[in-house]
Amino acid sequence: MRNTAFVLMGLAFLVLQANLFRLLSPMSAQLVALFGEGAHGRGAAVFIASCLTTPNLLLPLIVFTGVHEYSLSRGAMLAFVLGYAFDLFAAAPVGLFTFASVASFVIARIAGVRLAAQTILTQLALAFAFALTEGVMVMVLIAIFHKDPYVARAMVPRLLPSAIATALAAPLVFRLAERVHNATMTAPRASEGAAR
Repeated sequence: MRNTAFVLMGLAFLVLQANLFRLLSPMSAQLVALFGEGAHGRGAAVFIASCLTTPNLLLPLIVFTGVHEYSLSRGAMLAFVLGYAFDLFAAAPVGLFTFASVASFVIARIAGVRLAAQTILTQLALAFAFALTEGVMVMVLIAIFHKDPYVARAMVPRLLPSAIATALAAPLVFRLAERVHNATMTAPRASEGAAR
């Protein structure tokens, strides 16, 4: 039930993020010109502009699942599903955000042993660091696999603003994820306690 709630929350965040992109992205026309007017070029421009001009609302959710005590396999599967949905929503090459999301989850899981995202400052720092890491991963993958090597270079100026926006949105995402986490916790039944 918890994983289903997190997937639904992630899909809602994707819809919100897409609408934020439409409101906040004045550079989409420039990116369309950079990529070309074809259907594939326009999808790539929308994808890159959406991931680098608005906050990535999925990333704090993935980090939340990584730093909390979730099963590695279930958490990686959740990150895979959310990353794949991000690829589909953003018209990105399939596997780009899927890989970045699963990698972010695994890194958060490794760091989760030492970090606790209890304070707002920790949440801000985690989201900022992971947004920078994910942005660099995406830029490297685009530089390697895209036919135009200068596309990744054009994304560099948007990396820091996107990481800051993601960090500022992280406390809200963490708070909502914590509520879902608490609402889906299984409590021991009264009949089990009475039987002992």
